[in-house]
Amino acid sequence: MPATVRGAKWRRDHIANAPATNTAATASTSNAVNTMASSSDARAGPFLDGALGCREANGLTWSIARKAANIPSCGPVRRVMCRTVETALPDPAEAPVPAGARQPTDPVGPGRPSRARTSGPVGTGRRRWPCLRGPLSCLVVDRAGFVVVDKPAGMTSHDVVARLRRLAGTRRVGHAGTLDPMATGVLVLAIGRATRLLTYLTGADKEYHATIRLGASTVTDDAEGEPTGGADASAVTEAQVRAGLAAQTGAIQQVPSAVSAIKINGQRAYKRVRAGDEVSLPPRPVTVHRLEVDALRREPGGLLDVDVRVACSSGTYVRAIARDLGAGLGVGGHLTALRRTRVADFTLAEAVPLAALLDGADPVPLSLADAAGRILPGRTVDAEAARVLGHGGSLPAEGRTGPYAVYGPDGALLAVVADRDGRARPQIVLAAAEGAR
Repeated sequence: MPATVRGAKWRRDHIANAPATNTAATASTSNAVNTMASSSDARAGPFLDGALGCREANGLTWSIARKAANIPSCGPVRRVMCRTVETALPDPAEAPVPAGARQPTDPVGPGRPSRARTSGPVGTGRRRWPCLRGPLSCLVVDRAGFVVVDKPAGMTSHDVVARLRRLAGTRRVGHAGTLDPMATGVLVLAIGRATRLLTYLTGADKEYHATIRLGASTVTDDAEGEPTGGADASAVTEAQVRAGLAAQTGAIQQVPSAVSAIKINGQRAYKRVRAGDEVSLPPRPVTVHRLEVDALRREPGGLLDVDVRVACSSGTYVRAIARDLGAGLGVGGHLTALRRTRVADFTLAEAVPLAALLDGADPVPLSLADAAGRILPGRTVDAEAARVLGHGGSLPAEGRTGPYAVYGPDGALLAVVADRDGRARPQIVLAAAEGAR
């Protein structure tokens, strides 16, 4: 029986002596190793301990683990010092004690008892071996990139981030734009070093499919808020609806919904509303590129539902569009459904349902280089320029406007730079120079 190596994020004790040809075991291993991602203290990352002189964890060799985790043989691998790794070895009669490990009877200090404990009932003879002295050197596979999630209704964006943190085994997970709990659709998440690319997505345009209900208003401007009034919308015509929406198209000044994440004197607006405070937010400039009517439906009670498609700039509140349409027609309005279909170049067609990720789909389907290529123009440099950039140095400018990604000769993302004063100066460096590792 091989040694079991556990890190701080290793949650699963299965796949013992799994052969390389066992497809089911390999799939299970993919789930296990994908629960971990890179970090300097080895709290994550598919990794196998190299300090014990073996390349097995629960019976799986490093090459099998690579294949199970869908990691190419040339993928980025860093050797780091693990601070939280322990070993649980079988009885010494069955396997030798690894170099550096204390014997069960070794004292841990002058006048102090041994740390050896039994892991089973008294008298069974099973021992739990103590931690090795000092940190261990471990192989950590760096999984950084983007995943486009189809967010389900009823979850906050932070709930999705928390789920992905557990799946990827790292706290370095962020998203590129909040969706309300009621909303569904495209939520772009970044993992690991890719979180540094999110700053280039925050101002990206977005598209939505939405349903506006005329004839009723709510405190939150959506279906989750308490009703605050309304009027019969039976007499509202399609021409009036289209005219009201046309008035909100183009560059406009929009008053955000009072129940929003905008801060007022350091406190979120929605918290002040829930506390009973009157909230008045100033209008903000936004751009609604397209606001089209798909369908109108008459509902009982003098209500009118309007299905619309919206293409807008970042910071636009579709709830506010529904509220202002109802106010302009004098009947009140709120949002009853919202589905985001696009963020920048990321669309619903490539979005992965959260349930699929929970069932074992690759939590990082879009690599760091591929993600950067979707949001920034690129430039490829030779090995010498890559070395200079890896040390934080600048390169000759190319006369471009705005930031752009720089790739090494092997296609790896090195940095994001911007031309200034005749030089391409790095804004963020994502790959250290070979000599600096």
